[in-house]
Amino acid sequence: MSLLSIIIPNRLIGQRIDAAMAQMLPNYSRTKITQWIRSGNALIHHKTFKPKEKVLGGEMVALSIKIEKTNAWLAEDIAIDVVYEDEAIIIVNKPVGLVTHPGASNWAGTLANALLHYDSSLANLDRAGIVHRLDKNTSGLMVVARSEYAQKYLTEQLQTHSISREYSAIVYGHMISGGTVDEPIGRDPKDRIRQAVVEGGKDAFTHYRVIERFAYHTHVKAILETGRTHQIRVHLSFIGHPLIADPMYGGKIRFPKKADEQLKNVLKKFNRQTLHAKKLTLSHPISGELMSWKAPLPQDMQNLLQVLAKFDAN
Repeated sequence: MSLLSIIIPNRLIGQRIDAAMAQMLPNYSRTKITQWIRSGNALIHHKTFKPKEKVLGGEMVALSIKIEKTNAWLAEDIAIDVVYEDEAIIIVNKPVGLVTHPGASNWAGTLANALLHYDSSLANLDRAGIVHRLDKNTSGLMVVARSEYAQKYLTEQLQTHSISREYSAIVYGHMISGGTVDEPIGRDPKDRIRQAVVEGGKDAFTHYRVIERFAYHTHVKAILETGRTHQIRVHLSFIGHPLIADPMYGGKIRFPKKADEQLKNVLKKFNRQTLHAKKLTLSHPISGELMSWKAPLPQDMQNLLQVLAKFDAN
């Protein structure tokens, strides 16, 4: 248990007390501070108070901060590809087939379990420091926070769209040019497992640019402005260019006219959506420096592009 006292200055008079405390305690999220207030771990003059109460000025707040594990996830010795790390962050290149964190059908064998083995101190952070996720069968770069301050800082960057996430995707159809999909996303009313473009959904923006055109397929760059569940997969399918081998949004396999056996075989055997988080750019939580990392295209997607190019050349 850690004991801490702060005095709220007069310059914050009139603000909500939870908001004022968040300014005084930048290492902790406002959500965490609100939890302390509601649980009675924050007192003013030995009395509890409500988060919405207004600052009068000069209040002395006594805090009892208990450092404890925030999840019961187990550490597992699972190999992970660490691209970069320092005292604040870890950048991981997630492989295909690895679930981001435990859930209803995957309580073990996830990236979070691997991270807890890699750095046991992550057990003290919500979701083992993970601030965003990639689908099980999407590969690529993710950032993990190593402190509560870093987690708060990175979460705020995600909320303000300051973190740039660039993906590579291979889609059906011959795209003429790039563009932006500005369509709201929410649960599919006909299938609760799926997401869909729906009226009243959350705002979602996906920018896409052509990298390479083939006769019946296109290699595109997609940049997320928002981070809705399955966003790229939903948006590109919505405009008629679903990802190859996407089991949820791609539909049946489409063979080009006069497709040879090599192309048919590679399309039949491709067993995950053709999506890879290839570039991540963010402001470092401690230094404020703008930093960027790239992860090469996985071998399966490279092989597919080679087959598509060969088919076009014939």
